[in-house]
Amino acid sequence: MGQEGAPNVPIGGGAGESPNASDVAVQRHWRKAPALSSIGSSLGPGIASKIEGFLAGAGFDRAPWIAVLFAGGLLSWFALSSPLQWAAGIGVGLLLAVAGAAIWRGVEDRVLLRQTLITVGLVFAAGIATIWMRSELVGAEPINRPIVERVQGFVLEREDQPSRERIRLVLAMRDAENGESRKIRVNVPQDKVVDGLSEGSVVRLRARLMPPASPMLPGSYDFARAAWFQGLAATGSLVGEIELMEGGRDTGAIPKVQRVLSAHVRERVDGSAGTIAAAFASGDRGGIAEIDEVAMRDAGLTHLLSISGLHVSAVIAAAYLVTLKLLALFPAVALRVRLPILAAGAGALAGVGYTLLTGAEVPTVRSCVAAMLVLIALAMGRDALSLRMVAMAAIFVMLLWPESVVGPSFQMSFSAVIAIVALSGSGPVRAFLAAREETWLRHVGRRVIMLFITGLVIEIALMPIVLFHFHRAGVYGAFANVIAIPLVTFISMPLIAFALFLDLIGLGAPAWWLVERSLELLLAIAYWTSSQPGSVKLMPQMGRLTIALFVIGALWLALWNGRTRLLGFAPVAAASIMLMVTPIPDVLIGRDGRHVGVTMDGTLLSLRNSRSSYARDNLLELASVSADPIPMAEWPGARCSTEFCLLQIERGGRAWTILMARNRELIEERALAAACARADIVVADRYLPWSCKPKWLKADRGFLQEHGGLALNLSSERITSVAHTQGQHGWWRGKADE
Repeated sequence: MGQEGAPNVPIGGGAGESPNASDVAVQRHWRKAPALSSIGSSLGPGIASKIEGFLAGAGFDRAPWIAVLFAGGLLSWFALSSPLQWAAGIGVGLLLAVAGAAIWRGVEDRVLLRQTLITVGLVFAAGIATIWMRSELVGAEPINRPIVERVQGFVLEREDQPSRERIRLVLAMRDAENGESRKIRVNVPQDKVVDGLSEGSVVRLRARLMPPASPMLPGSYDFARAAWFQGLAATGSLVGEIELMEGGRDTGAIPKVQRVLSAHVRERVDGSAGTIAAAFASGDRGGIAEIDEVAMRDAGLTHLLSISGLHVSAVIAAAYLVTLKLLALFPAVALRVRLPILAAGAGALAGVGYTLLTGAEVPTVRSCVAAMLVLIALAMGRDALSLRMVAMAAIFVMLLWPESVVGPSFQMSFSAVIAIVALSGSGPVRAFLAAREETWLRHVGRRVIMLFITGLVIEIALMPIVLFHFHRAGVYGAFANVIAIPLVTFISMPLIAFALFLDLIGLGAPAWWLVERSLELLLAIAYWTSSQPGSVKLMPQMGRLTIALFVIGALWLALWNGRTRLLGFAPVAAASIMLMVTPIPDVLIGRDGRHVGVTMDGTLLSLRNSRSSYARDNLLELASVSADPIPMAEWPGARCSTEFCLLQIERGGRAWTILMARNRELIEERALAAACARADIVVADRYLPWSCKPKWLKADRGFLQEHGGLALNLSSERITSVAHTQGQHGWWRGKADE
């Protein structure tokens, strides 16, 4: 008999044979350390066997789950609050890996379970460590307070925004106080721009600088986090004139070509169509009018304006096919060389060149990497469209830009690609698209139906992500994309390339006319779709648990095989119910205390009639209201003076009295204390005295500086703050909520 707890395997090669050296080593190992082996064999052997059998019989590709685990580690770092928790997360991952390696060591029927635990632990820990290290390396400490300062800096980037009549400069400068270098971003009005201002220039200017802004409300865009990973210490605007100390060097050759190309396209194509054509040709979106962007967004077509997978794939596919067809005309080449290899090389050059020309932004680089993997697969004769390819591209991007995992661009693009690959690989779709004897009309009809189904699946996959980040989504995007995607891919972009080629010999005018007509049709589709009743779905801030359930369910549906994948509908259904019952906040208080919104029967009451579209849009989106807000002073139930507004609302079976300051004028402290005592909630953009004691909440300047913007649900008496999601990350300067 073997030792108790040792694996149940015979010692020796067979009956009557002597044990060899390796068998003796196994015996010695189990004699010395029976504890872990006993745990492995006695800890739920039935459960362990079932899990092992489930993993062995699932037949799924395990590689994509490595990318999912790594992304899970990155997201956990953002969700956890403090360095102690981040270190604990890494420790848990490593402990899980060690446990998997030790518990079933040498047990042959636990191989998959052991490998799974080791992989899960190590990859998850690596994700947390990667983003933590990235934050420490690139994070820039923001300035402490708003200042007006005279600076001299080196121009790192120049971004033209003609639609807003300004340019943006990113400057590297040296701090006068401590001598450290820092990076700032300054908006310069178009009429203040001097000749020769480009990348590599040295400029001197006076600027009004502010720390990068934290979210205005819970769920709003977190610019402070984005600026932290971009290395920006401050943002602001020019005060006075800008002085060019030294002209640009050759460091900005590609940006210069990009600007020249963008201006050339806008000269050839008039109006809004010209700005979109410039975006397709050079990646320059600065000229697109806000009204056009809103229409494209509400129609579900905004992805067409950002140079990403669709555009890069179109360029690479065109180069690949043209090269393949041209080389096939030469038998001497076609008979001696594998044409797919040469075509893939041409496609790779075209893709890299287009990526560099359009600014090499993260979404474009991500799409280019994925396309390179497709070309490699085509050259090797392998399946070009697979989830493993998507996983490799995702891991590449997450290693270089781990912070992109929390951004909508990364999440939306990879969700769309995963949905396309999973759908195309499913049995019913393959059967529907299988080659058969049929008329040309039926063949085209099936492709059109498949295009619509693909668009619908993509819209469903993207809807939770869009609602989580933007609180609004176009409902009819699937219908609009059926026409818009082929229009852009097969007509507009080829025409732009053809027109640029003809411009070399001065014959591009007819092609540019066709480009203008095609893009006017695209805009017409966007405006018509976005104007239809119910075209936009508005939602309040989605909870983290809700979006997590959506993502888990969607990934399970996409990455698993067989009937087991249907289990993914359970978390999706639970998340859908949670989303439908998500309450709309009763009161929204901006981070500065100046912008306050109160929801009243589908109407938003605003304390101030702000000229800031940013503040107004944030209040409307978080309140799930599409109509313009009504000034509180005009509401019949509000009582407003020059200093305060008093509003009483019914929520949760009781009356709530809200007192809101309209300005910073001082009033007699005794009168203020008496008013505060009668109010449940007091809001002010200044510090209020200690004697001001409302019944429930005093949201004055001091409180808001610590906790950030607030969303109040009065029925449940719940306060949600920006600080609640920030923790002790470097970009947050308030107080972390417990």
